[in-house]
Amino acid sequence: QVQLVESGGGSVESGGSMSLSCTFNSYTSRNYCLGWFRQAPQKRREGVALADDSSTGRYADSVKGRFTISQDNSKNTLYLQMNSLKLEDTATYYCVAYTCGAAYYSSGYYYMRGDMTDFVQWGQGTQVTVSS
Repeated sequence: QVQLVESGGGSVESGGSMSLSCTFNSYTSRNYCLGWFRQAPQKRREGVALADDSSTGRYADSVKGRFTISQDNSKNTLYLQMNSLKLEDTATYYCVAYTCGAAYYSSGYYYMRGDMTDFVQWGQGTQVTVSS
């Protein structure tokens, strides 16, 4: 059974930093890929960082060089370090476990392909608010 529990989030001034964490169980890391998505009001949920099998991760264009995803299987934790935060980074951030290969890149972000055979499970979400 997949279990995802997020922590972190809150309010930060523009230019500041924030770190998010997501704990998972060993079943999750053995069977699925992990990543971070976000959703702002009236906008589509979009992927900003995917851990995949890459040692460096995959990133949305808008966060490259500012966000860093890391996965520590010894601690069963997924991290998202966010630096140089901008007003447009304000959103609810979700940790996600999904069938590896189910996320695709389009127009600068990642999205789930929506195949009925894919497994996708979201965390509860955590709010990140960047203010000027």
